[in-house]
Amino acid sequence: MSVSRLSRSAVSLILFGGYVKMTGEQTAEDGTPDPSAVEDPRSFLAKPRWQRMIIAFAGPAMNIILALVLLTGLFMYRYPKVVGSDGPAVVGYVAKNSVAEKAGIQAGDRIVRFDDIADPTWEDVTLAEVAAANRPVPVVLKRDAGQVVVTLTPALHEQNGIGTIGWGDQHEIQLGGVSPDMEAARVGLKAGDLLVALDGVALRSTQMLLTMLKEGQGKPVELTYNRDGEIRKVPMTPSAVGEGDAKRYMLGVQLSPRVTFVQLPFVEALRESTRQNTRSAGLILQFLRGLVERRMSAKSLEGPIGIARLSGDAAREGAASFIGLMAAVSLNLAIFNLLPIPILDGGTILMLAVEMIMRRDLSLHVKETVFKLGFVFLMMVVVFVLYNDISKLLPG
Repeated sequence: MSVSRLSRSAVSLILFGGYVKMTGEQTAEDGTPDPSAVEDPRSFLAKPRWQRMIIAFAGPAMNIILALVLLTGLFMYRYPKVVGSDGPAVVGYVAKNSVAEKAGIQAGDRIVRFDDIADPTWEDVTLAEVAAANRPVPVVLKRDAGQVVVTLTPALHEQNGIGTIGWGDQHEIQLGGVSPDMEAARVGLKAGDLLVALDGVALRSTQMLLTMLKEGQGKPVELTYNRDGEIRKVPMTPSAVGEGDAKRYMLGVQLSPRVTFVQLPFVEALRESTRQNTRSAGLILQFLRGLVERRMSAKSLEGPIGIARLSGDAAREGAASFIGLMAAVSLNLAIFNLLPIPILDGGTILMLAVEMIMRRDLSLHVKETVFKLGFVFLMMVVVFVLYNDISKLLPG
């Protein structure tokens, strides 16, 4: 009597990846497939190739479903909606010496078209911007009664390895909290106050406020804010924090775009989860394309150390942030496993597709060579991401 095994697993010295073999993939001492395992009608190799492709896709598919389920459940409980985020993309801040400033972009310009996206939201602009490093992008802006047409080439951010133009969206600035021992608490500012102007200059974005404080070098300012519809003004003196180039001037408040939290019905939550995961997947694919074209830097890749650090940060921020990170990691795993690299599920699917076209199995020698190359490439990626994680933790 023979005993069929659904799978075989092993615990290895290096705890990386999943060491699992389907029934029928066991080998004899000479390295050839075990005849008794192959003859088992339940074995992996006994199945038609199209069924094996479905089995290979099942793992990444579950990762995708998990990402959808996590965000859907989160949005049914708590969906953060930035006030005005679904409206037109209006520039609220332009950094000095940035790509945007050199192109003549001004605060208040409305983006009519960014690349091939018509009437984008600021989220659309951000997603397209980070993946377009070193690639010219046509942009159409509406300024006053006319239009301005420019071509912007996002610069590669040295630290994050993504494209950046040096601008920010226009949004209302809301206080998320007030430090008890600093200037803001002394003058009576409270969480929920909306900041309107600084020294009579209308505030269009959080970054605009931070830049004005830095340029003021700690001089007294007059802050205008809105509390429950009532406009108030208070004199304040920013406090200096840090030394040298890292020196900043602070009021003692937590700044954030104005956000409202709502609970979405199931259908709407599922729709929003699908939309966000689809956009995230598109961004990941654009980033991978940028890596291949050598326009993007791999410094933004996170390995196990980086993911652990991000997980700790998210856990401290609360359950919502942690669930959002879990969904992002699950989606990234799905896309990574679908890459056409031997050993990964995408490589298995590609080899099965090749065999379906050839209408015969590839030789065992070819398969072994391909999988060895895939293993070497994967180990090189592991070494790089670990080095990348460690380098981010080192000072300087």
